[in-house]
Amino acid sequence: QVQLVESGGGLVQPGGSLRLSCAASGFTFSSYTMSWYRQAAGKERELVAAFSSIGFTRYLDSVKGRCTISRDNAKNTVALQMNSLKPEDTAVYYCNARSLSANYWGKGTLVTVSS
Repeated sequence: QVQLVESGGGLVQPGGSLRLSCAASGFTFSSYTMSWYRQAAGKERELVAAFSSIGFTRYLDSVKGRCTISRDNAKNTVALQMNSLKPEDTAVYYCNARSLSANYWGKGTLVTVSS
C-alpha cells in the first residue's frame, strides 16, 4: 500500500523557517520524481519544488532562493527546507510521487505564516 506521510507544518512568524518532511512507502521511491505542491485557500494547487529520479530540481519562481528540496533514497524521504517565510506561503503543502504510470499524493500538512 502506497503511503506518503507529511510532517513539519505549523505556525511560523514571517521571516521564519520550517522543514517539511515526507516519508514514503509502498513503491520504488528512487524511480519517482518527488515533489512538494501547495494549495492556498481559494487557489489552485501549485508546484513548489520537484526532485527528479535522476537528480534534477525545479522550483516555483516565488520560492527560489528561499526553499530547498532534498531527497534520501536510502530512507525513502523527501524534505522541503523553507526559509524567509512570507504570509503568502501560507497553504496546505502536499507531498507527491510521480512516475510515467503512477501519481500519488499525501494528505498534506498546513503551513501558516503569520505574526
